Amino acid sequence: MQIPTFQEALAGYEAMTSRTTMGALGIVLVDFGPDHLVLEMPITDAARQPMGLLHGGVNMVLAESAASMHAALTCDTSKEAPVGIEINGSHIRSAKEGRVRATAKVIRRSRTLVVHEIEMTLVETGELLCISRVTNLYRPHR
Repeated sequence: MQIPTFQEALAGYEAMTSRTTMGALGIVLVDFGPDHLVLEMPITDAARQPMGLLHGGVNMVLAESAASMHAALTCDTSKEAPVGIEINGSHIRSAKEGRVRATAKVIRRSRTLVVHEIEMTLVETGELLCISRVTNLYRPHR
């Protein structure tokens, strides 16, 4: 399978996310390559917990979105689909304002699995907010 260009990946991302959690949170694709994908989103009221901080669950949404989108863009979705089977995360620090960047990098890929490590950072300062690992299973269509 040929890996899409950034413009092709962006078009596919936009087509898939308009009516999803990613669309509602304002998550956008900013970079893509064979072994990485970068998403960004603003910290808005929709992404905050009651104390005004970035909600930890939103970090997990961002991590899962980055890893799963990369897995989908780098496989033949006419034959198989990536299905998330594991996610974990460590919240390092929080933020109240700004933009969050999720950088997903492939740390292991096999015929049936892909494992990504995702770092969420605050764009304005570069501070690490959360680190996560997501495993996707490539499941053949039946």
